[in-house]
Order: sequence, then structure tokens, then C-alpha cells
Amino acid sequence: MDDRRVGLVLRALRRRLGKRQVDLSTEVGVSQSAVSRAERGHLDSLSIRTVRALFAAVDARFEGEVRWRGGELDHLLDSAHARLGSVAAERLTELGWTVIPEATFMRFGERGSIDLLAVRADDRAAALLELKSELTSYEQMQRRLDAKARVLVSVVEERFGWRPWSVGVILVLAETSTNRGRVRAVAPLIRSALPAANRQVRRWLATPTGGIAGIWFLRDSHGGTDKRRPRTPHRVRRPPQAETCVVP
Repeated sequence: MDDRRVGLVLRALRRRLGKRQVDLSTEVGVSQSAVSRAERGHLDSLSIRTVRALFAAVDARFEGEVRWRGGELDHLLDSAHARLGSVAAERLTELGWTVIPEATFMRFGERGSIDLLAVRADDRAAALLELKSELTSYEQMQRRLDAKARVLVSVVEERFGWRPWSVGVILVLAETSTNRGRVRAVAPLIRSALPAANRQVRRWLATPTGGIAGIWFLRDSHGGTDKRRPRTPHRVRRPPQAETCVVP
């Protein structure tokens, strides 16, 4: 949808509610000219926050669309997701877990797939891991994670023939400053649904006992996330010593 069409939609929704431009501008806290520019499709003169607020005021949502090199954007996002999954699976395997990627399920009206399903039969432990290279909408992610958590025990029992005693629900995030910031922004929600911190999750994965729900930050070793540049050794040179002058 181009900018002009976005503006036409905004105007149509405003008129449907019987609002004037001045009513909308007062409600959102912007000038009437800003509303006029938006309705004429001049979105580049407004902030994304303003555009979203205008649509929220007419009971709608504005979701921007990014286009890049045809269909390669999906491939770019998928590759970041795949790298994160590869790193997580490698760590889990090192800890003695059996890992099944994209484990599909259809139970009790719920259907979908678990990004990584991990089990340790000897410990009767199971974990579902939701992978996010970038955390965008926390609420939407949490709804999906909750649906998968409800069927986890049944999925394990159906696939492996035993019922887990210890269950983990883990959100795996790429270790980036952006993701860290977004987690802090929804900290109260995170503490309620995924209270276990990074260290607690790693400890549970090493020795799974009881239940756990938390976040596991992973650094992408293949270059897909923030990395600190290795420090170049700094060579300190001694200043040249002054020659000793012997006076006869």
C-alpha cells in the first residue's frame, strides 16, 4: 500500500466516525495541518509515532511495510533465525539434549510448530525453545509461546512414549543491544511470564530439575548479532633513554 492510499484510508475511517480533521488533531495532540498532510499521503513529513497515533484514533492500526531486493527480505530474516537455531541446538546437544527442530503438533484445537523441541530421556526432562533473532511484538510472541506450552507435555508423551517430570519454556533471543532494550521496556510482563534470568536458564539446561520459564540470550557465533571487536594489543614503547654525558 503506497502513501497516497494510506492517506485515503485514514480520511475514510475518520469520516466514518463522523470526526473532523480538527477533532482528530485535538485527540492525537498534533496540528490540523499534520492530519491534512497525512490524509494527502505526505507521510514522509510525519513521524511513524504520529501516523500510528492517527490510525489508533480511528480504531485502526498502522503497520509499515519494508521492501528490500524483491523477496530477499524473508530470506534475510530466515537466515538470522536459522543461525540462532543452529547455535542453540549445538549448545543443547553439548549438554546432552536431543533436539528436534520445527516439531509440528495438532492437539486440542491447537496446531503449529515448536522451533526447537529438546528432551533428555534419562532425566525425564523436556523443553520448548522459541527462537527470536529480533523481538518485535512481545504480546504476540507470548500468545504463541503460551499456546505451545499448553501442549508440550502431550507432544512429548505422544512422540517419545514418556511423560516429562521437568519442563522448560524458554524464549531464545539473539544477544543484541536492541533485544536487551526491548526486554527492559516490557520488564513487568517478562517477570510475570518468563521470570528466570539468563544464568538460571543455563543452569537448568545443564541440570534440569522441576519447571522453569525464562529467557536465554545467545550470541550468534556466525556474525548475525552484535559482536564486540577484539581488542588489538597496544604496544607500549619505552621512551629512549638520554645519553649520559661524562664531563672530564
